[in-house]
Amino acid sequence: MEEKKLDVLQPVDDAAIRLGKTLVRSARYGALGTLDPLDGSPSVSRVSLATAMDGAPIFLISRLSSHCTNLMADGKCSLLVGEPGKGDPLAHPRMTLIGTAKQIPAGAELTLYRSRYLRRNPKAALYVDFPDFSFWRFETARASLNGGFGKAYAMKAADLATSLDGVEALADMEDGAVSHMNSDHLAAIERYAAKIGEEPGGWKISTLDPEGLDLASGDRAARLWFDRPLSSAAELRPVLVALAKETPSSA
Repeated sequence: MEEKKLDVLQPVDDAAIRLGKTLVRSARYGALGTLDPLDGSPSVSRVSLATAMDGAPIFLISRLSSHCTNLMADGKCSLLVGEPGKGDPLAHPRMTLIGTAKQIPAGAELTLYRSRYLRRNPKAALYVDFPDFSFWRFETARASLNGGFGKAYAMKAADLATSLDGVEALADMEDGAVSHMNSDHLAAIERYAAKIGEEPGGWKISTLDPEGLDLASGDRAARLWFDRPLSSAAELRPVLVALAKETPSSA
């Protein structure tokens, strides 16, 4: 008699979706798995990450690297995100994204990605414009989320995507808004970090999107979620002002 396979997957709920999105948005790097065109063997490399405003991971790689060669031959790939902390590394959340990567051609989209990536990875300014480097966008088809022991979820691409309907203007104002906050409102940003339980010191906004802010302080990265997604770009300023007035205990 054939043994029935045990279904260990949990229903995908709002908490799982929030965890999955947080893992992607806050990831400083990921393990990129590609296929070697010589024999189809899997090959894994580490890449520095940022996200597009809709939540898609983006990365910068050199065509001199083996993973770029692999992607040029076959865009199918996977991406593991989630950093281990203290204790058992398998007890910490992580997620494998499965999909394809596509090189971003010159144009307005590339300009936006370049700006977001450099705010997340400022040291990349040393080589971002080298002729052998290019930006790639990861298109998620599905994902496997492991939130810790006994917390496995099969995620759909839609579970991890951020809708940009009605907030298309946010992309055009992001650079100015982030620069203004980082130049003139560092105290407010420290309050944002405190609101989500982060230790104070040197926090800045790296990127923003309709659902929240990505914060950075040296090698530390954190995510602040808005109470609800923005319905228009005009809502950004009042939301930031309101967040700065809240006390950490109100989170």
